[in-house]
Amino acid sequence: MSKTKPTACVTGGAGFIGSHLAEALLEKGYRVLVIDDLSAGNRQNVPAEAELHVLDIGSPEAATLVEIAGVDVLLHHAAQMNVRRSVEDPAFDAQVNILGTLRLLEGARKGGVGQVIFASTGGAIYGEQDEFPATESHPRRPVSPYGVSKLAGEAYLYYFHCAYGLDVTCLRYANVYGPRQSPHGEAGVVAIFLRKLLSGETPVINGDGLQTRDYVYVEDVVRTNLAALGRPGFHHFNVGTGIETTVVDLYDALAAAVDSPIRAEHGPGKEGEQRRSSIKADRGRRELGLSAPVSLEEGVARTAQWFRANS
Repeated sequence: MSKTKPTACVTGGAGFIGSHLAEALLEKGYRVLVIDDLSAGNRQNVPAEAELHVLDIGSPEAATLVEIAGVDVLLHHAAQMNVRRSVEDPAFDAQVNILGTLRLLEGARKGGVGQVIFASTGGAIYGEQDEFPATESHPRRPVSPYGVSKLAGEAYLYYFHCAYGLDVTCLRYANVYGPRQSPHGEAGVVAIFLRKLLSGETPVINGDGLQTRDYVYVEDVVRTNLAALGRPGFHHFNVGTGIETTVVDLYDALAAAVDSPIRAEHGPGKEGEQRRSSIKADRGRRELGLSAPVSLEEGVARTAQWFRANS
């Protein structure tokens, strides 16, 4: 039986970024399979038209699904993404992010998948930066097991590209934020602050709050994934804004967006936390034909509006 639609498989498709991506792929006319074990994702995030398979990415069943389901493109977003947990339990981080990825790639190889788009990391993969913002050619010196595991994922993908002709685009994300971001765990500071502000609680800023990050709106991440569809060869692209924002300034913007007078408290700094991080995404925007990213002001306003409506 001939296929009427191209098939995309989104791992982590019940999560924050993955669910937005699943929606966008459906709008482009793809059949969408979602693989998610729901340990962090939410079944309600999955579009009704997508096919949800509740599976661990490291399981034989997940690899078999990728092999036999007629997948054209695998968009791999499922991961152990908590940097602090990776430090506490590097073996678990490697099990999910390295072995899980490798098993999916074996399924992709056996099933004749044409392309993999890999959600990598822009901050953790470069480590303490020599330049700001960092370009894709910046030395990769991860200082956390999470960063190491993402770098290993990129290296395995390069091997599969060379050995089997798999087309690969690695997208090195900055700090992604937006609607549906989970306030649980340590990755979503925007969501954490908004949930606390809207519930009248006092948020806590780690350390002096002058550490910087590059905050990129989820819509820009999705647009980059879509622009990379069907791209031949092996590529790395940063996905960010190139702008450093301190945690203090981010908090002030969020408090203003929800009209909250609450002042944040400062707690102890987190050991091993990077002081500064920002990535230059000009190459990706140029080669993929993307417009300028959503401004932090606009993205925060949209995100705050969603959290107000869903809190």
